[in-house]
Amino acid sequence: MPTAAGLGALGPAFERKIVAPRDAARRAAALPRPLVFTNGVFDILHRGHVTYLARARALGASLLVALNGDASARRLRKGPGRPVNALEDRMALLAALESVDAVTWFDEDTPASLIAACRPEVLVKGGDWPVARIVGATEVLARGGAVHSIPFEHQHSSTALLRRVAAAARAPARRKARRTAR
Repeated sequence: MPTAAGLGALGPAFERKIVAPRDAARRAAALPRPLVFTNGVFDILHRGHVTYLARARALGASLLVALNGDASARRLRKGPGRPVNALEDRMALLAALESVDAVTWFDEDTPASLIAACRPEVLVKGGDWPVARIVGATEVLARGGAVHSIPFEHQHSSTALLRRVAAAARAPARRKARRTAR
């Protein structure tokens, strides 16, 4: 399990944005409000992800992103060998983004306990999530907050990208097999 202690002491400044789940509520309380909360795997970072995060951040004064831990991500059954990138690497990449103010993680199937502890005013997921199915939506709405399902602007997905990479890797072998068969 990753530890956030000391990450920023010797590393780049953006690593100070990474916070352990036990400290997430305290960090969230110190962030400018309204606080926007989102979560996901963010395995292979792509244009769709960074656009989505910028749109989410624009809905408030700060953005907290919670990542599925590696075991939690595997339980989502996104495919063999997923996540490709370890949690520490995924957190570092997100922390380096200008739109992201803090990054944490969760090992459970959902971030419900983090949402309850951090008490965001705005809860956000991608366009494939109807508001009624977003974990924590009922609680955020009951406190007078807002819940958004942000439409996709760029049709990218980590799964599709990995399929393209695998196909490209197989292409030379197929060409060689065709030449050999002639």
